[in-house]
Amino acid sequence: MSLDLSRTIAQVRDLATRMRGTRDDRASRLRRAVQVLSGSEREALKDRAKRAENKTFFLAAEPLGEPGERHAAPHLPPDYTALSVDGSHIDVERHLAARCYVINIGACMLTYGLHPDATLVNEPTLYATDEQLAIRNNQDATQEEHIQGALLGIKRTVEEFKALADFAKLAPATPTVAFVDGSLILWELGGSPNGRFPDYVRSAMLQYGMLPAFDALRKLSSSARPLALCAYVSLPNGSEVANTTRLALCTFPVADCRLHCKAIKPGQRQCDAVHNLVDRDLMVEMLVPGERSAIFRTRLAMVREYGDDHQVCFFYLNVGNEIARIEIPQWVADDRALLDLVHAAALDQARRGDGYPPVIQEAHEQAVISTEDRAQFRMMVDEALEGERLPAYTSEKQRSKRFRWV
Repeated sequence: MSLDLSRTIAQVRDLATRMRGTRDDRASRLRRAVQVLSGSEREALKDRAKRAENKTFFLAAEPLGEPGERHAAPHLPPDYTALSVDGSHIDVERHLAARCYVINIGACMLTYGLHPDATLVNEPTLYATDEQLAIRNNQDATQEEHIQGALLGIKRTVEEFKALADFAKLAPATPTVAFVDGSLILWELGGSPNGRFPDYVRSAMLQYGMLPAFDALRKLSSSARPLALCAYVSLPNGSEVANTTRLALCTFPVADCRLHCKAIKPGQRQCDAVHNLVDRDLMVEMLVPGERSAIFRTRLAMVREYGDDHQVCFFYLNVGNEIARIEIPQWVADDRALLDLVHAAALDQARRGDGYPPVIQEAHEQAVISTEDRAQFRMMVDEALEGERLPAYTSEKQRSKRFRWV
């Protein structure tokens, strides 16, 4: 049975009415936040953020420039290359007769200038051996994590970065920007050493997976052929910059929320003058099309495991249609030429794609696994097993989905 929308229409209208009623209050909070950010000094905010570490209920970013600064679009090289990878997967399925999963990597390389070119790649890989289906603790043979669900999502992201590093080796000798869709942060791994997954899984994904790919991309960059890595986040929902204004408004010597504000109701705290705002709200007010914000560095605990060179920094870019969040590793943030290349290329790609980079769009199209593809894959597995005279069973639940009884 489909959703009965007639039962919820009144509730939706009430929601719209409540949002309209809070519009003026939100506009006031936004003006205050922009004023605070524009008037804050980098060193003062960095000091407050450092002293408040692990003491606030919100995550604030560390500004690497003056928080309210703006930068116009830099010059775009006449010849440059944009490349990107994306991935999709077929998860381990208990209704399937064989334990296995598939990761499909799609890649796109677009070269602009005197010698324009385009390269599209699609590379599916089946994982089915015992070693491929689980991550094991080398120090304790009794511990293992099966690669499925959320962990498979992380595994796929790591494989995307590996493929990006390999693909970048094929790029021509022009300034190059390697784009990924989303984030440079493996959020699903958890925010602390005692997070969702054990240390040996974190090491397998970070130390032996993603970070070597980052190192490889950095080594490919040179003065003769600059190469930068960035992640492009459309319609970002982060609030790390907005949260720095909460730090600035706090009048306590140290912003220790549990110590000072435990008994104060939400809405009555000093910093609530700028609550419930996201970064893009501020940047819409501060940036004109083409401009980027100051660079900020995330203070998320797990990112410290990335090492000094790969700390995740970010800036916001007004691409005209929206505010995009652009994440870059520290080695790109520290190199003004690479930073300008990312700024110019991301803006150019967004304009060429009517608001969203075509290089990312095309990589996604190469990576997509359709519903029909998934069904055919199941049939292929069944047929291969039957060809070897192995049982190709399925659950009664899965069988029932193929038929409608009522």
